[in-house]
Amino acid sequence: MNRVVITGMGVLAPNASDLAEFKLSLEEGRSGIRHHKHLEDTGMACQVGGIPSFDDTLLQAYLSPGTYKYLNSLPIKYICTAVLQAWIDAGLVVNTDQVDWATGCVIGCCVGDVNQIKEVTQAVDSADLKKLGLRNIEQLMTSGVSAYISGLLGIGNHPVTNSAACATGTESILVAYEKIRLGYADRMVAGSCEAPSVYIWANFDNMRLLPRKYNHVPEQASRPFSSSAGGFVPGSGAGALVLENLETAKRRGARIYAELKGGSINSGAQRNGGSMTAPNREGVIRCITKALENAETDPGSIDLVCGHLTATIADKIEVDNWSTALNRKKEQFPLINSLKSMIGHCLSAAGSIECVAAVLQLYHQFVHGNLNCEDIHPEIAGTIDPACIPVSSRGTAIRNIAKANFGFGDVNACLVLSKYNN
Repeated sequence: MNRVVITGMGVLAPNASDLAEFKLSLEEGRSGIRHHKHLEDTGMACQVGGIPSFDDTLLQAYLSPGTYKYLNSLPIKYICTAVLQAWIDAGLVVNTDQVDWATGCVIGCCVGDVNQIKEVTQAVDSADLKKLGLRNIEQLMTSGVSAYISGLLGIGNHPVTNSAACATGTESILVAYEKIRLGYADRMVAGSCEAPSVYIWANFDNMRLLPRKYNHVPEQASRPFSSSAGGFVPGSGAGALVLENLETAKRRGARIYAELKGGSINSGAQRNGGSMTAPNREGVIRCITKALENAETDPGSIDLVCGHLTATIADKIEVDNWSTALNRKKEQFPLINSLKSMIGHCLSAAGSIECVAAVLQLYHQFVHGNLNCEDIHPEIAGTIDPACIPVSSRGTAIRNIAKANFGFGDVNACLVLSKYNN
């Protein structure tokens, strides 16, 4: 079995538009959550969200003028930007002539660009088909995100699109890991994307899953671990990672951020308390336990848990699940954090953006803080020592990180990242 390492990363997040800015945002505890007038205008009770500041300069440099001119899909623009960042960060060159048969990609997306779907629907409903243009289908199809990446980088190995709700990004990384681990590819690009869309966010708002009391103080709206948490803040963006066979990476002298030791994906099957929107606790615990087993990593050696932790009532359940799976309670529990306190819940992009954050912490040996959790929920405080929940960034030695995301449909994904040692 091949060892798998991470050699490049890229990110487009609500609080950063590239990797260097993202690291700084993590260290400074910089929130990317803002009040948005268009959410207020639609009548949403939650009028805050995480939307990246997007600059398409990088896209224009690498996409052909014809492709760029007709590219309207925001998710595809987001992921192409993040992937180009990761590819360049890995020290790789965008080859415009040859096919790279040894490299594949797994790119996740849940819904696509609903705003673009609306425009197409309106054109058809108004019987004005000339408005459709000639390049919509390739952007509307779910596999468009991986197809565009394949064409952009000349990828000739397996290009695939995955979709697993909020576990999408983490799942994409684990699927890519398996391809390299089993020898089917030397290198894989993994990531996921999500566009900001009132058409999606309004449904969560209607379900009363979003916070309603923080429109005037948006940076305080996302409150994982907190007694005053009022729901998750919707977010968007993209994250991308370049995964490589260790030997391939060493031969070309690549910088190695971390080793991906293993992971697990499962489902609670919507049984025994699990549902379309709630996890089967046994499924979550099994997923974490199996990830550690597959990674041959002792639960006692986990130094940091990068959780899903959405700032909902599920936070206290998740913390208890981690405690059970790791068999560690109170002061024996590792440090734990949630990036969602800074950027909100980026849905299908959550796992990939949060995995980039996890790798940065491992490589640079620090733990980012959790915003807005001064009032730890008493049930969480009863399970783990509140000192395990840092409120500001700190330098600390990290050997192993457990990173997980859990999605609608009762699907779970967990991976184990380790500091690279020869």
